[in-house]
Amino acid sequence: MNTGVNLPPILLVEDNPMDLDLTLRAFNKRKFSNHVQVARDGEEALAFMPRWEAGEALPAVILLDINLPKVSGLEVLRQLKAHERFRRIPVVMLTSSREDRDLTTAYDLGVNSYIEKPVSFNKFMEVAEQIELYWCVLNERPDRL
Repeated sequence: MNTGVNLPPILLVEDNPMDLDLTLRAFNKRKFSNHVQVARDGEEALAFMPRWEAGEALPAVILLDINLPKVSGLEVLRQLKAHERFRRIPVVMLTSSREDRDLTTAYDLGVNSYIEKPVSFNKFMEVAEQIELYWCVLNERPDRL
């Protein structure tokens, strides 16, 4: 079985402890091969950029909440997509926001997908399975070239 040593990580940006726990439990139960890195606010998420510039592996996908302390998820998205190299990292907004303006702004800024957070663990398991299957297995990443 692959331990995820050579696989790119998944960056999960989530400030809500319950949502963070639910997401990590769903990924754990799915036995994700990719290591999950966690940022608990937008500032921590942006702190990954210098690490990537220094050669740390780029994530296969970034799961980004919109409503974050310090720096909003939309601002994190804006800065990622403005960067020549990091704009190609797939970003999935995984959020409880049902605001039309958040959805529109996220897509205007270049988000790759927008998913409303499921409330139940079973539904979250389904979302985790789809995220893993599509973004970590099927999707072709430009940085692999």
